[in-house]
Amino acid sequence: MISKTNSKISFAHLTSRMKQTLIAVLSVTFGVSMYIVMTSFMGGVNNAQSEMAFTSLAHIRVYNDVDTEVPPIILSKENSLVNVRNAKSIQYTEGIKNADKIIRDIESNPQISAITTQINMNCTFRNGSVKIGGTLSGVDVENEERMFSIRDYVIEDNWEKLAHSSTNIIVGVGLAKKMSLKTGNNMSVTTSDNVTKNFKIIGLIETGFPNIDNTKAFIRKSAALQLVSKNRSYATDIQINLTDFNKAVEVAESLRSSITSYKVEDWQEGNRQLVSANTLRGILAMVVSIVIIIVAGFGIYNIMNMTVNEKMKDIAILKALGFGGNDIVQIFLIQALIIGVLGGLSGIFLGFGIATGLSHVPFKMMTSNTLPILFNVEEYVFAFCIGLIITIIAGYLPARKASKVDPVEIIRG
Repeated sequence: MISKTNSKISFAHLTSRMKQTLIAVLSVTFGVSMYIVMTSFMGGVNNAQSEMAFTSLAHIRVYNDVDTEVPPIILSKENSLVNVRNAKSIQYTEGIKNADKIIRDIESNPQISAITTQINMNCTFRNGSVKIGGTLSGVDVENEERMFSIRDYVIEDNWEKLAHSSTNIIVGVGLAKKMSLKTGNNMSVTTSDNVTKNFKIIGLIETGFPNIDNTKAFIRKSAALQLVSKNRSYATDIQINLTDFNKAVEVAESLRSSITSYKVEDWQEGNRQLVSANTLRGILAMVVSIVIIIVAGFGIYNIMNMTVNEKMKDIAILKALGFGGNDIVQIFLIQALIIGVLGGLSGIFLGFGIATGLSHVPFKMMTSNTLPILFNVEEYVFAFCIGLIITIIAGYLPARKASKVDPVEIIRG
């Protein structure tokens, strides 16, 4: 229990050397505020990176994962193994035959926010003598918009117009530039099965991702089905979005029990580089920020140590009057606690102010026009607690030293 007398002595020490007290408080303030600014910025960058990735990346993807590593061996009627020398002669089934049934089976999951199907195929885009290889994606226009808000990236005309005709196509802005095409022009598409069809460009799309802008085009799903000669239930991909993309691993695991014929892949599994980059940025921000707070702690330790040395005679007198070692420790810990609380609170406000200012700095990105800043209450609480703990430790070490002072030796000089 904190003694009132000890508290009064602590306040007297703090107010008698206001300059040192202010420097100690500012040390904590600076450390806590820098931690908040660093984690807010790195968290904002990670969120922005994820949002940018999710313009074309679903939280969960279902597709037919053809295992080309399986040895070309078959079982004969005599139960003997026969080696197939020409593996290319084996015909593998690609795509999902029963996409509609799979969607009906899983759409009742409360964590799923949107589902769409795609028919993706490699093809050759042609304009006169110019030929460029790329990807043609047949999409459900309405569901694709619900999944990826893709209309925000169509820079000419509008996304919904894609559904009006089977000859309409929206092309990546980089691909159109390479082929010297613009809205209203015609282009030819040839699939890997040598099926060719002419389309009219009704719009251009710019996402900021080269793999989309420079190589991809979109048509409506029914037109893609005609190109691949498949029925309405066919798809190459089922794309699934969740209410919380951080639960993708958990939901994908539950879906695997009901979707046994196809690969169910969460976005973390398919994009390990993105996950690793986000994790690395978070660790870097935390390490740098905690180091800043620790450096501030050393400053506080030096100030408290100086205070102890200056107050040695006072400490000796207190111990001669009957104050115990625990009382001396308590006096200096109260000072450290006050410095930590004042510095932590002011650091929170300063960090919030700096982060707010940075959030208004112009910076052009796909998802915003300012620097990405994440305002997370948990990080503010964590910063305050870390600052307070380090301050208490910095105050305890000199206090422990002061508690062991022999009053007789000090008074004798």
